[in-house]
Amino acid sequence: MKVSLNWIRQYVDLPQNLNAEQVATDLTMRTVEVESVINPAELVEGIVVGKIESVKAHPNADLLRVCMVDIGRERLYQIVCGGTNLYENERVAVAPPGAFVRWHGEGEPIELKATKLRGEKSEGMICSASEINLDELFPTEDEAIIVDLTGEFPDAIPGQKLSELLELDDLIIEIDNKSLTNRPDLWGHYGLARELAAIYGGTLKPLADYEPQESWAPYPVKISDSGRCFRYDAVVFDHVSPVPSPFWMKRMIWSVGMRPINLLVDVTNYVMLATGQPTHAFDRDHVEDGIHVRLAKAGEILTLLDGHELHLLPSDLLICDGQDKAIGLAGVMGGALDSILPETTGMVLEVANFEAIGIRKTATHHQLRTEASSRFEKAIDTTRCDQALAMTIELMEKLQPEAVIVAAGYERLSTTEPVEIQVPLSFLRRRSGRELSADDVILTLSTLGFMVAFDGDDLLTVKVPVWRATGDVSIKDDILEEVCRMIGYDQFEFAPPVVVLEKPIRQLEFESSRAIREYLAFRAGLQEIFTYPWIASKYLDAAGETTDHLVALQTPPAPDQAYLRGSLVPGLLEAVAENSRYYEHFGLFELAQIFKKNEAPEQDGEHLPIQTRHLAIAITGELPLLLFRKLKGILTHLPRFGRVVPWTLQAGEDKAPWADRNAWLDLVSEDGEIVGKMGLLSPKATASAGVRNVFAAVAEIEIDKLQSLESRDNTFTHLPQFPLVEQDLSIVIDDDVSWADIEQAVASQVKRAEFVEEYRGSQVPEGKKSLMFRFWLASDEKTLSTADIEQARKRLLKKLKYMLGAELR
Repeated sequence: MKVSLNWIRQYVDLPQNLNAEQVATDLTMRTVEVESVINPAELVEGIVVGKIESVKAHPNADLLRVCMVDIGRERLYQIVCGGTNLYENERVAVAPPGAFVRWHGEGEPIELKATKLRGEKSEGMICSASEINLDELFPTEDEAIIVDLTGEFPDAIPGQKLSELLELDDLIIEIDNKSLTNRPDLWGHYGLARELAAIYGGTLKPLADYEPQESWAPYPVKISDSGRCFRYDAVVFDHVSPVPSPFWMKRMIWSVGMRPINLLVDVTNYVMLATGQPTHAFDRDHVEDGIHVRLAKAGEILTLLDGHELHLLPSDLLICDGQDKAIGLAGVMGGALDSILPETTGMVLEVANFEAIGIRKTATHHQLRTEASSRFEKAIDTTRCDQALAMTIELMEKLQPEAVIVAAGYERLSTTEPVEIQVPLSFLRRRSGRELSADDVILTLSTLGFMVAFDGDDLLTVKVPVWRATGDVSIKDDILEEVCRMIGYDQFEFAPPVVVLEKPIRQLEFESSRAIREYLAFRAGLQEIFTYPWIASKYLDAAGETTDHLVALQTPPAPDQAYLRGSLVPGLLEAVAENSRYYEHFGLFELAQIFKKNEAPEQDGEHLPIQTRHLAIAITGELPLLLFRKLKGILTHLPRFGRVVPWTLQAGEDKAPWADRNAWLDLVSEDGEIVGKMGLLSPKATASAGVRNVFAAVAEIEIDKLQSLESRDNTFTHLPQFPLVEQDLSIVIDDDVSWADIEQAVASQVKRAEFVEEYRGSQVPEGKKSLMFRFWLASDEKTLSTADIEQARKRLLKKLKYMLGAELR
């Protein structure tokens, strides 16, 4: 939102030496976030007023004219111009050499230089509005029309700065709308004037009161939905005319980003920008028998001012005439056929107060965010209507004195009332960290319009003004915020919180999730993907997912994406299908939440879905058997590197719907629970998902069913001081002796032992097997000699024979 500091000065006395940096800093620290501050005068820097002394045809160009122009210097300047509305004694905007303009209103500003155009000298440019950034202030239908200042400023002095003539020297403050969301009182210049008066100590000027006259005839107004419209005032004017607005009004409306239209429309916009209360004007001849505010009927259609044809919902609130003809979408925009028209001679002024949430829903559904809806959806107080009515009547009397009010009517179903909040002074001191006195708090709040009473002990009773009582200020913490922000957040010293760290917090489930991701990415060479939680029905069908247990979206992003995922496999299939168009060999994984219906009873009015974490893996290639074994190997080692309790891969009874019936396994935990499934992607699922030219192996694991383990205990072991000796030994042992038995038997004799191979065959007696293992010998005192090594081998073989019945092969 943009506001004008000059406009604000109409309502409050501010220091004359305020600069852009100070205003931006003070507002940001105390009220709202300022995004930028600009001076409109900078848009026309270097541009001056010129008076055309003569106009003659260009000898070498039919569409150009050669003008002699007085720009207040010692001689006339010759300027070649293609304007179509040039005439003698015309006051125009001139860019002399050295000034910057936007050529034909496009691109970046360029510096003008004296030059020749088709053989004739040209010392500058007679500007159109778009070339000096004033196209909204001086609108034209053709870019060849130059700015004609004669009508508005017939006595403009040649050489005068254009910014001075148009009174553009101002500070336009652009405020971040998000910082205004909970401040409906700041959506008009008067509300910001109140804030700046509190910040700088100025005096806020009161606005005029609305006083209906007994001479006005009654006008019928009816509200059929008291929950959606709290107040509606209608004032009927006669003898009005949609003539152009005076320049000062056009300039003020333009300076804050709106486009001047005509006097009747501009007055309504001016009042909205001044007070924050939207108003609207209807053509009286198109409004029969009064005003009726009602909900729309099913199938009803309304064409708006911007040409939109709306198919209305039963929840949309309409402004209708007494014959029940829809003439406007309440709080959003007026109808195209019933608002101010070029032939309008009578006007029905609307000033109303609507329920905020309903306006928000209507504007969002129809994708119509207007200046009016942006204000109504913030919850405006009802008393703002009186300010808007009084200001509109005052402006009409001043700017179109022939206009008269012939009738007025209203219906007021509820009124915004002040709110009382009790706040302990000790609470404010404790939470602010400052030694506040009751007088300090009372003075701070009173400048903002709050009324405060102190019981002399600790309790402050704060009466919140109506313009802050629509939900903005409702609890004692809001009062704390008001006090602290007016002191200035930059005035509080930083006091770091005292944190005592007694012991680190281990979150094993997060550690194991990270370890699983690292294992799959670094060791297994897979790519991690992130997919949307809503799934296209095509991939649900490919994965064999039914929708019975899925969570449906009320407003899906697309018609075929109406459900949240109940498994990661459908999204993984989509990723495989997309990538298989470009690659044959790749691997993907995703670790994310899935969503399922919650059949349990509602708690605290909410029925949230069940959310659990799953892991899905897919690898592709040309050889299905190799893919199956590769995925099996990845899953076999995952518990070790992922720090979870191991599982086993077993053939089960219930395969996943997407798996091939001849190649699938269950992942079974130590307590017998199935924690996941793996398998080759079936031909049906492959074709349904659109996977082409490759086979795929897929697995899905329920991460929340896995038990996370702590990382292994790390111990320090010295490196050997003398060389290790590597030896192989082949022994013949009973067939039922395991490698674990051998490893345990030799552990005290060697530094390390590893299994190499085992053999059963004709050269080994029946019931026996040959096993080769490798071991390493070392001494902490010396390098082993050949004799030492041979002696160690004999001791080792002797122990194996004694414990396991082994014989040297």
